[in-house]
Amino acid sequence: METARTGPTHAAQRDTDVETPPRPPHNARAAGEQAARTPGQRAGLTREAVLATAHELLTERGLDGLSMRELARRLGVAPNAIYSHVAGKTALVDDLLDEVLAAVETPDAETNDPTSGLTRIMTSTYRVLLDHPDLVPLYLARQGARGPNAQALGEVMFAQLAQAGITGSAAHEARRVLIVYTIGFAALATPTASDASDDRPLSSAELFGNFTAGLAWLLNGIMSDA
Repeated sequence: METARTGPTHAAQRDTDVETPPRPPHNARAAGEQAARTPGQRAGLTREAVLATAHELLTERGLDGLSMRELARRLGVAPNAIYSHVAGKTALVDDLLDEVLAAVETPDAETNDPTSGLTRIMTSTYRVLLDHPDLVPLYLARQGARGPNAQALGEVMFAQLAQAGITGSAAHEARRVLIVYTIGFAALATPTASDASDDRPLSSAELFGNFTAGLAWLLNGIMSDA
């Protein structure tokens, strides 16, 4: 009888002894979002700051002096924060080269003169390159740039060439020739550290005149084969 009366009571007590899972803190979602952020984001680092500081370092020390560790030191962050924005040194240099090309002017959408359109693109590219003389040797070494700005400019060039009836492999060759000519001439016009301005045989104005004249001859030859 005693056992029969106490059994249910023990069972009820066991039921009440089951612990309720603790509720997550109200800021658990914020903590999860914080953990999901990259090291660079947590450090308050932006891609623009990375590229700007990398460009400064490249100008001061050259390509050999540009390292991810030194860049992180300049920015006051741990090296892994840099890798949240770029995959490595090669990708960093490619991003620098491509960012500069955002300043290149392109022809208006309604332009129906491909010679004029291509002249505008290549002349603007030449001027942009001369605005960044420290990057010109890198454009030569990498045979141009490969990022989204470079790709967008390439598509505009293809569109201009297509208006002239130049497509397929001929368009690829024409675009390559125009790019190589422009980068090469920019390299010729870029003074080196050992150059003295009064020792250079041609002035900047004379070199620009040579560039535009040669570009016109080049485009005339391309268009004549269309």
